[in-house]
Amino acid sequence: MDQMKLVGHHHLSKLFHNKFIVILGDSIQRSVYKDIVLLLQHEKYLNNSQLKKKGEMSFEQDCLVEGGCLSQLHNGTSYREVRQYQSTHHLVRFYFVTRIFSDYMKSILRDFRHGLKPDLVIVNSCVWDISRHCLKWDENYKENLNKFFEELNEILPKESLVIWNLTMPLAETIKGGFLVPEISDKASHLRHDVVEANFYSKALANAYKLDVLDLHFHFRFSLHHRTRDGVHWNALAHRQITTLLTQHVADAWGVELPPLNANIPVANQLPVHHTVPRHEVCPPRNNFHRNPAPFMNSKFNPLPYWYENGPFQQSHFTRDSLPYECSHRPMPSNTHFGDGYKPCPYVMKNRHSRHYFTPYTRYRPGQQFSDEYYYQDVYF
Repeated sequence: MDQMKLVGHHHLSKLFHNKFIVILGDSIQRSVYKDIVLLLQHEKYLNNSQLKKKGEMSFEQDCLVEGGCLSQLHNGTSYREVRQYQSTHHLVRFYFVTRIFSDYMKSILRDFRHGLKPDLVIVNSCVWDISRHCLKWDENYKENLNKFFEELNEILPKESLVIWNLTMPLAETIKGGFLVPEISDKASHLRHDVVEANFYSKALANAYKLDVLDLHFHFRFSLHHRTRDGVHWNALAHRQITTLLTQHVADAWGVELPPLNANIPVANQLPVHHTVPRHEVCPPRNNFHRNPAPFMNSKFNPLPYWYENGPFQQSHFTRDSLPYECSHRPMPSNTHFGDGYKPCPYVMKNRHSRHYFTPYTRYRPGQQFSDEYYYQDVYF
């Protein structure tokens, strides 16, 4: 991660143009939501206060829809927090959940069933599930995962992309809001339980043909970016998560991103975090409210991103060119994806065609773009 290439504001804003994104999960998923919302507006990093704070009325022009400081801030399993960021061409929503399948999760799924269908769902729920709800978590967690994936597949259209994030590595000694004194005896072996839970959830998500992003694998050598509580991560780690998600989504949607920013200057942007020093890290083992008003107000720009900023000119495209999706792989050699373009085989699934505007795809002359054509099914 020290020499990583990161996505920027222009990558995220173009890729998520006219998309509805839902993020479900715990405090780490909330920070994932915050980093996405921040990067959609500014080329900045989260600071310590933004990472630690929960339930605030507003974060970077978003709004608190439900729970949080509107009710009572606490560390119980009944804590609720629903946040939403809405702009002219972006809609991002976050639900704080402490259990992957419950009465509250059923109410969230009802929102999807009867309301606006998300284009992208980023979800994880593990640490609270295996520590706060029952002594023997394994069978209960597996059953709830199965119910959640089954209902999600039934409710969402086949065009929706669902990414199951695997839980990130926990430290040997941890402390956090979920770790109340009543379950302090679980802290010593919770990191091993997370590995077991990740193994099962990954297999089950794959069985339901959902995408999997293995954050535990990606951050196994980046433990110095974990904060001192042994659970949460600093701003640089969360920007890397956003980068991984962006690259994954772009691949799933058949989009080639512009070159990522290498060696991005962060000295004046990245706040100082109280992270675990590198020398203290053990070496690795060898072996709206809920029914949002329509938010697409302005007319779409029919020209793709490449026409304005990219290296490709209009002469590179023919009149009969069509947008390519992941389901058409391998790509023909005359496309800008190149002969060597291959999907990532262990996390990606075949995608169905998406029937609305994506700003990176190719422009077909004579095609008329209008709000009514692309969003005729989402207005209430």
